[in-house]
Amino acid sequence: MALVTPLSADHDLETKELAEFFNETLGFCPNSVLTMQRRPAISKAFINLNKAVMANEGRVTSALKRMIAWVSSNATGCRYCQAHAIRAAERYGAEQEQLDHIWDYRTHAAFNDAERAALDFSLAASQVPNAVDAEIKERLYQHWDEGEIVEMLGVISLFGYLNRWNDSMGTDIEDGAVESGDQYLGKHGFTVGKHNGSRY
Repeated sequence: MALVTPLSADHDLETKELAEFFNETLGFCPNSVLTMQRRPAISKAFINLNKAVMANEGRVTSALKRMIAWVSSNATGCRYCQAHAIRAAERYGAEQEQLDHIWDYRTHAAFNDAERAALDFSLAASQVPNAVDAEIKERLYQHWDEGEIVEMLGVISLFGYLNRWNDSMGTDIEDGAVESGDQYLGKHGFTVGKHNGSRY
């Protein structure tokens, strides 16, 4: 069981209306949001930030944003967010080869140099201490403009919040996210870990 029990999706009607965004993204409202709504100002602010960060403003596709989120979540070890990110990448049209080889993005032919630069940025920005350096900046600027870099760091920062929230909460992972995690990440040892309802 999670540290704090999620509330019903009907608990706060404003959150419920905003959370329809996640029906497209994931196919369900995440338990993390259902928990946040114990303080509706947090759930509403979070959903609005998520919508702003994930909006398409340039060449950073919805699928790439979710792969950036996966790399960030993998770096921090949050199984809940790894499963959600890979599920959303699939739902937003990531190529099958990319989904199957996300662990090998640095060397696999399914990823181009622009995508590798973005995913390396995500990895470096998600580490503690932070590892973004002049080389990361140079590689980013070879492929992306400043607005696109802001979009990428928006995703990384959003998932920094989510990784801490869900790993600390031990948020129970939903069946659909478990299926995606098993399908794409299972061969590399993915398990739900503390998110299976038995940790607390």
